[in-house]
Amino acid sequence: MLWHMQFESLKIFCDVARQRSFSQAAAANEITQSATSQVVLQLERRLGVKLIDRSTRPLQLTREGQFYYEGCKELIDRYLELESAVCSMPTESPRAIQVAAIYSVGLGNMGQYVRRFAQQEPNVEVHIEYLHPDRVHEKVLDGTADFGLVSFPRKTRELTTISWRNEPMVLACPPGHPLAKQKTVRPTQLRGQKYIGFDRDLVIRREVDRFMREHAVEVDVVLEFDNIENIKKAIEIAAGVALLPLPTLQREIHSRSLVAVPLSAGRFQRPLGIIHRRNHPPSSAAAGFIKMLRQRGIFNGDGRLSGIFAGGTKPHPENGAPKGTNGKSRQSKRAT
Repeated sequence: MLWHMQFESLKIFCDVARQRSFSQAAAANEITQSATSQVVLQLERRLGVKLIDRSTRPLQLTREGQFYYEGCKELIDRYLELESAVCSMPTESPRAIQVAAIYSVGLGNMGQYVRRFAQQEPNVEVHIEYLHPDRVHEKVLDGTADFGLVSFPRKTRELTTISWRNEPMVLACPPGHPLAKQKTVRPTQLRGQKYIGFDRDLVIRREVDRFMREHAVEVDVVLEFDNIENIKKAIEIAAGVALLPLPTLQREIHSRSLVAVPLSAGRFQRPLGIIHRRNHPPSSAAAGFIKMLRQRGIFNGDGRLSGIFAGGTKPHPENGAPKGTNGKSRQSKRAT
């Protein structure tokens, strides 16, 4: 406020000096002639010198007034030029959020999340790259990704993990399979079944194996893949069955190419987590996207996916595979 008042006083003085008239300067600044005269008088009192000789018509600047006018005029002209340049600058370039995610995360509602965030933050672009879990961790650790989306997140000294959501694991099988008509399936009913598994180096494979051991179940693993898409294709041709996260089966449930049957024995869920470098908190834009992801979960309190029904009896509208990010989205063949 003080700077604004001082600037206005200098501008009024310069107008008086340039036009050699209090009345014309007053009209230019839309104030009274008396107010204009008071502004100049206060400047003279503060400086302790006389700036204008009022005894002449038109008004004349004193030597001090001329020197002061030339300096003030330069300051005001430079300030106005600067203000004009700032106002005419192009709008801020879009900020970018780099996200590394396992591929199967994109099989759910990631496209919807990105579009919704774009409506909230139109000047922020979200770039999602779908990768093998190991690559997700690598990109977060080397700083090329603001944060990562992974399943069964592991604790490390370098990474901070934020819980996101839990996805129920269900039995995925073709519609003609004997277990497809069941309302629920007991783990023991999987004994001896031809099974399509994840590659042994993936965390989700180790978790599935642990679940089987806990229920004393041995299956006949006939095929192994490193991504859910290939596992689903193998199930569709009746090569076997598999335990998969329910959200990844939305498209197949809708088209009735696969059936998802809930497990009856306790809850077997795939936890999803958000990871970022411990000593490098996400930017404000990235933190905003993380907040939206956590607030807009798609699960009910009982852990079931809203609107998706096991057994293929009530198809869910297709959400499809991941598409549409505000920026580039690259997909890797290796992802879980």
